[in-house]
Amino acid sequence: MTPDRRSFLRRAATSVAAAGAVSSPLFHSSRAFARTASSATNPSLFNPQPGAWRQFDVTTRVDITNATGLTQAWLPVPSVDSDWQRSLTHDFSSNGSGQFVEDGRYGARMLHVVFSDGEKAPFVELTSRVQTRGRAADWSAKGAAEDAATLKFWTEPTQLLPTDGIVRDTARKAIQGARSDRDKAQALYDWVVTNTYREPKTRGCGPGDIKTMLETGNLGGKCADLNALFVGLCRSVGLPARDVYGVRLAPSAFGYKQLGAGSASLKGAQHCRAEVYLRGLGWVAMDPADVTKVMRHEAPEWIKSTQHPLVAPVNKALFGSWEGNWLAWNMAHDLKLPGSQGAPLGFFMYPAAETGGERLDSYEPDAFRYQISAREFKG
Repeated sequence: MTPDRRSFLRRAATSVAAAGAVSSPLFHSSRAFARTASSATNPSLFNPQPGAWRQFDVTTRVDITNATGLTQAWLPVPSVDSDWQRSLTHDFSSNGSGQFVEDGRYGARMLHVVFSDGEKAPFVELTSRVQTRGRAADWSAKGAAEDAATLKFWTEPTQLLPTDGIVRDTARKAIQGARSDRDKAQALYDWVVTNTYREPKTRGCGPGDIKTMLETGNLGGKCADLNALFVGLCRSVGLPARDVYGVRLAPSAFGYKQLGAGSASLKGAQHCRAEVYLRGLGWVAMDPADVTKVMRHEAPEWIKSTQHPLVAPVNKALFGSWEGNWLAWNMAHDLKLPGSQGAPLGFFMYPAAETGGERLDSYEPDAFRYQISAREFKG
């Protein structure tokens, strides 16, 4: 799962040379998008599996208004190369000076652009070509082993993911009686699904402050809250786990409106997933937050039972599976943006920008003016 730095830099260098050739943002037509969404199958059959690779061009466009003084932008670049995602090429155009850089701790890749003081309409447009596909744990097979240092790294606390105090106490209570790693992960997954809920009023994907959630008893939030809670609980009892930050690219093939991109514009389609390392199995896909999203939004009424026909197949499948209509950016926490004087980011799932010494609000995409779109290549 560790990014191949040399391969990335080689691709990035090629992309920079071709930057001037990038066209305007790529959008689905609304008619084509409607056809894709209407071709869904029966939701009760929700069961993502590895299959054919899908290829997308994903374009992020940032326009900064009312720029004053030093202006900078940072755009996430797909940083995951695995058996469920391939990061291929990255091209950009801008009226600023840009370079591809990589975080030294998590391997998170980004495009960093600096604009001249006199530039009144800074813009940058980045297109990444990726391939994605579904994934599902083979519970009968032996997965790839990780070295001890890597596993230790993914049990360490971060600013938003403490692993002591109330986090550890909550996890220990939840896993009472569980012996195997799989049983412990299942108990924590079930605890999150049962005790938390999707809160539509949460801004963006949520702040991911799991200690505050547990201390206040306010367990409502979105994916960066609920999946972070799962990850933090796992780490606190010695299960290596990590958040995977990304964006939905296309509708779900299984008929669930909440489990795919809802329109041609992907502004607001960011979604965080999770992974846990289980001895003998390797890294396994998890997404308890999407179970709560289906419960809250898939039907006109708020579904409160995981046994509901709409919820049960999702609750079962998302312990071990993901659908391949989603792109992973990175797995980074406490990320210091190069050249920024601002505080580190708790996670890097949205474009970021600063002007006049102030960071713009990435959760206000209309004021910040960024757009994300995806174009899928068939055949």
